[in-house]
Amino acid sequence: MPVYSMTGYASGQNGPVGSHSEAEARPTAAGRLGVEIRSVNSRFLDLTFKLPEELRQHETALRELLTGKLKRGKVEVRAAIENTAQAGVVEPSVKLLQRLNGVQDGIKAWLPSARDLSVADVLRLAGGDSAARGDWGGDLLDVTGKALDALMSARQREGARLAKMLEAHLAQLRTLVEQAGPLIPQLVEQQRARFLERWQEAMGLTGGTLPEAAQDRALNEATAFAIRIDVAEELTRLNSHLDEIERLLKKGGEIGKRLDFLIQELHREANTLGSKSAALELTRIGVDMKVLIEQMREQVQNIE
Repeated sequence: MPVYSMTGYASGQNGPVGSHSEAEARPTAAGRLGVEIRSVNSRFLDLTFKLPEELRQHETALRELLTGKLKRGKVEVRAAIENTAQAGVVEPSVKLLQRLNGVQDGIKAWLPSARDLSVADVLRLAGGDSAARGDWGGDLLDVTGKALDALMSARQREGARLAKMLEAHLAQLRTLVEQAGPLIPQLVEQQRARFLERWQEAMGLTGGTLPEAAQDRALNEATAFAIRIDVAEELTRLNSHLDEIERLLKKGGEIGKRLDFLIQELHREANTLGSKSAALELTRIGVDMKVLIEQMREQVQNIE
């Protein structure tokens, strides 16, 4: 499965302007319907609908459509109906004309100086009445479905870019782990050599013999130092986490939360490695690791 980002934008319309197919170009008597979908990252799926009054009854159907494909992200859906000249002149019904005539008589009874309705007024009111009474359900779901497909494509492209960046960071982290591995035996050997020098100095001060208790203490100090700076376990866990992240990126799908947890574990191991550092080179490696892990964290926040 592909890796999806939670960031994306798509729009669609059923009117003639900007149409890309005959289905999208199908005009309606009431005007043109436009839909926009915007998506940003979020821990859960958060849907927001901004619909005109005549479309609000379809919010439940829209919600079902989106939840069928989207799993995470803060998603905003905007829809609007625009009256267009291409929509043509809407012929008013007899019932509407009778209602307008009755309303006009009632108004003139209270306001004798009010002007009569013009033909343009009647046509405008007829167009608004048609838009209010029109059934936009089919058009709305059709246009939103196409916009949703475009959004998924955009999120997939962005997800592929994020996955590629994460894979590059994984390769750099593996290189740093390989560099850190040989440093520990070298540090232990250097410390052992320093303890031997201290023994020899002590033996020279005591006339060539070193008390057994002093020898035992020196050996204990060397052993404690080796244990204290040993990061073999941390390096093993780092490699394990890197392997799991790589596996998830190849698997795809809903991996954002798993990746976020693994990034936290990587950061924990890098902190431990830095705290055990007994050499400048190992400190540098720990700092470089944390910089890379923080960059990965920022990218992972956008993966579904």
